[in-house]
Amino acid sequence: MSIFRDLSTVAACAFFFFITSVAADDIDQGLVAAQHGDFATALRLWRPAAEQGNVDALFNLGLMYSNGDGVVKNIPEAIKWFQRAGEKGHQRAQFRLGVTYDHGDGIAKNVVEAARWYRLAAEQGDAEAQYNLGAMYATGEGVPKKPTAAAKWYRLAATQGYAVAQFNLGVLYALGEGVPRDNARAYLWIGLAATQGEPNAAKNLETVRSKLNRAELVKAPELTRTCKAHRYQDC
Repeated sequence: MSIFRDLSTVAACAFFFFITSVAADDIDQGLVAAQHGDFATALRLWRPAAEQGNVDALFNLGLMYSNGDGVVKNIPEAIKWFQRAGEKGHQRAQFRLGVTYDHGDGIAKNVVEAARWYRLAAEQGDAEAQYNLGAMYATGEGVPKKPTAAAKWYRLAATQGYAVAQFNLGVLYALGEGVPRDNARAYLWIGLAATQGEPNAAKNLETVRSKLNRAELVKAPELTRTCKAHRYQDC
C-alpha cells in the first residue's frame, strides 16, 4: 500500500464567497451573476470591493483569473489576488496558494512555500490542506519527514470525512508509521474510505482484512460502529 497525495484544485463557481459588509448587496448580486455565467457583471461588482481590501471579493477575483471566467486566464494575476486574500486569513485562498506553489502553476514550484500556505489553511480546519500537509510530512517534501506529524494532519482531515486522508491514515496504522501498528484500526480507516468510494481503499481492504487475527476480527467492526456513531470523532 502506498501514500497518496491530492493536488487537485477547487471548482470555480462552487467556491465563490458571499460576505456581509457595506458592499454586501453588490457582492451578493455578483454571486448571483457568477452562478448564472454573467462574469462580466460579477467582475464589475466585485472589483471595487476587492480594491478596498474585502477578503472574499479578493478571493473571488482570484478564482475568476485562475479559471478565465469573464477575463483572460492569467495565473500570475490570480496569484496576486489570492495572495492578498490569503494574507488576510482567507482559508480557501491559502489552500489555493498552496496548490499553486505545489504544482508550480504560473509560478516557480516551491514546496516549502506550498507547505507554509497549506499549514495556514490547515490550522483553520481546511481538510484538503490538512491532507496535503500530512502527505508532505509523510514524504519529507517541503517539510522534514515526520510520520507522527503526517498522522496528526491525516487524522484531522479524516475526522472531517475526507476519504483519501482516511485511507492514508489506515496505511500508517497498517505499517506502524507515526502511530502504533494496529491492524484493526487500519481496517477501520481503510474501510471508512472504501465506503466513500476511494478506489485505493477498496482495492486494499481485503488485503488488510486478511491480516486480522481472531480478536481483531471482532474488534474492527466494533471500532467502525463506534467511529460512525460519533461521526469520526472517537476512532
